Amino acid sequence: MQLIQENPDLSAYLAADEVIDHHHPRVRETAERLARGVDDSYEYARVAFDFVRDTIAHSQDSGDLRVTWRASDVLERRTGICYAKAHALAALLRAEDIPTALCYQYLGVVHGLVAVRFHGAWHRQDPRGNKPGVDARFSLVGERLAFTPDAASGERDHPVLYAAPHPAVLDALRSARDRPRLWRALPTVL
Repeated sequence: MQLIQENPDLSAYLAADEVIDHHHPRVRETAERLARGVDDSYEYARVAFDFVRDTIAHSQDSGDLRVTWRASDVLERRTGICYAKAHALAALLRAEDIPTALCYQYLGVVHGLVAVRFHGAWHRQDPRGNKPGVDARFSLVGERLAFTPDAASGERDHPVLYAAPHPAVLDALRSARDRPRLWRALPTVL
């Protein structure tokens, strides 16, 4: 699949905003802690990916009813669904000047992940969190995502790389008071 930058300006994929708030002290402190002892940006990206995948609980898997969407809140509360975890990873990577896009798959509902830019190419990564049947890994050599869309069922990858969260995703996150309400409001199209 050919990935398509929504914005041709690569600096857009380094920007901070209300959601990818990588200038927030909590994000900065976490990024600085993760960067200690790593040799290069690739190793940092892998460490940040593992941190988000393994230490931020996917709220559906853990039963947590809280809804998070801002990267700093995800890091503070240590919970979030796929979109929130993607926002946290994007903020940690952008904090260390690694261009990071938000991207999506359609799996009956829209699923969120990120893409990082290394060696002149985008590489999708899924920090959703592993569980039985899900084994996502950081990789620049072939994708190791949580899910592979089933084309026969109408599932598909969405090729657009967004600099900011898609409005449908952000609206669902912001409007839900708890995860059960969020589950009913998850977008099914972008």
